[in-house]
Amino acid sequence: MVFLKRFVIKYFTHFTYFYLQLRYRIFIALGLSIVVGLLDGFGLAMFIPMLEMIGDGGASAEGLGNLAFLVKGLSYLGLSLNLVSVLLTMLFFFSLKGVAKFIEQYNKVIVQQYFISKLRLINVELLSHYQYKAFVTSDAGRIQNTLSGETERLAVAYRTYMDTLQAAVMLFVYVFLAFLANPQFAVLIAAGGMSSNFIFQQLYRKTTAASKSITTDSHSYQGLLIQKVAFFKYLKATGLAGLFSEKLKGAIRQIEANNRKIGYYSAILQAIREPLTMIIVVAVILIQVQFFGSDIGLIILSLLFFFRALTYLMAMQSSWNNFLNYSGSLENMMNFQTDFQKEQQKYGNSKIENIKNSIILNGIGFNYGDHPILVNINLELHANKTYAFVGESGSGKTTLVNLISGLIPPDKGRLLIDGQDLNSLDIRSYQARIGYITQEPVIFNDTIYNNVTFWAPVTEQNLQRFWQALENAAIADFVKGLDAQQNELLGNNGINLSGGQRQRLSIARELYKEIDILVMDEATSALDVETEVVIQKSVEKLKGRLTIFIVAHRLSTIKNADQIV
Repeated sequence: MVFLKRFVIKYFTHFTYFYLQLRYRIFIALGLSIVVGLLDGFGLAMFIPMLEMIGDGGASAEGLGNLAFLVKGLSYLGLSLNLVSVLLTMLFFFSLKGVAKFIEQYNKVIVQQYFISKLRLINVELLSHYQYKAFVTSDAGRIQNTLSGETERLAVAYRTYMDTLQAAVMLFVYVFLAFLANPQFAVLIAAGGMSSNFIFQQLYRKTTAASKSITTDSHSYQGLLIQKVAFFKYLKATGLAGLFSEKLKGAIRQIEANNRKIGYYSAILQAIREPLTMIIVVAVILIQVQFFGSDIGLIILSLLFFFRALTYLMAMQSSWNNFLNYSGSLENMMNFQTDFQKEQQKYGNSKIENIKNSIILNGIGFNYGDHPILVNINLELHANKTYAFVGESGSGKTTLVNLISGLIPPDKGRLLIDGQDLNSLDIRSYQARIGYITQEPVIFNDTIYNNVTFWAPVTEQNLQRFWQALENAAIADFVKGLDAQQNELLGNNGINLSGGQRQRLSIARELYKEIDILVMDEATSALDVETEVVIQKSVEKLKGRLTIFIVAHRLSTIKNADQIV
């Protein structure tokens, strides 16, 4: 039982994953391989009667062993057995094989593209519905690497795995045909072929270990790369860019070393593949002729089949080793999707169109691990009022607005939106009514119009809403003064804008959404006083129209709030 369990885990875990993604498509691909192999085998078999005709002018069905039905079929169709009919039959089978091979190869492309597309769509959905609480403790490097580099590596893993399966199918087809032609010869060749498999086991183990190391090192590299880009200004200003680059270079060298190992093992496999094939073939022919006195015609036919079979055996071993090069990426993707599925956001059935009355926090408690952040919070927050949350660093201000925004669920208590428990709501309909602005505004590398409207179609109505949102955010005059106006490109994270301009564009985006709640989490703490005043005036215009939650330290920012918590 233990052996069976290990066998299933080793060889069928990967198949199960691919099957769950592709279903019947896998069997269509394998079925096409069988058709190609059979047609090729039938075409090869016709070489024997052709050689007999060339040698002594006559041919019979006996030279084909159990494949004699191919020659007998000519008589059944009313055709005489001659060189022309044999050549035409051979041409017929190889022509059909060409058609089947085209269908097989094109189907392979279609299925692979379907697989990669589906994989990316699944991962986008998993990330989209990933709980924020789980996200903040996740490894950003792992997420980045899995959604980009690992997906590409998994595409190769799928291709090499399918190549292995198809080589195995072709191997079976040719072994089957060889058994039909000459069972004794087939047994000897099969035994020799199987014995060669032991040579590859050690190489497989080393390749698998190197592949897993590449995946781990790639996570680390991607994490360091994200930080290098995110903290580029700080690293340059403090002279630490070089030291941090050394960490990146170390990760690159480690990945390079593991890739060299895999290349070394692959080179060995490629080098010994054909010599092994010939050693087995020569040995078996000598045994057949010297000890069993077998007919050379049947040996030649079986040899044709088994040379193809051994070629596919070696191809299967090579493809399997190539698959192992990328098996670490497959295991990582399986674990990644399992982890993300466990932390998917749950949605209630009720939808909310807008917030009319109040948000009530009843006995709310929240912990990070075993550390309590909020304990028994009771608040009634009325619609269209402005609330400021004040407290020292680490007191739970941001956690509180994250709870109110539905980013994280409370560990205790209830959060009611117009009397409805937040857990019963489809939280997406609630969050669609929320605008969220942080200390670091979110600016996409695109035009001003697309940043504010979130890629809404350019219509007259949307343009009117766009300019109205800019007016309400006090940045319309700035945009009108630009050469391309709303079509101005903003660069990476709004690098072409000042801090105040980025914040006002963020406010404009939230106002374009027609929100009910505006959350400002330390939104002006990094701005100079003059810019902060401009932002405050923009927010003041919204008082009484929106429910506003402000997290801030400066008294000037919160002095006009209706209530300070």
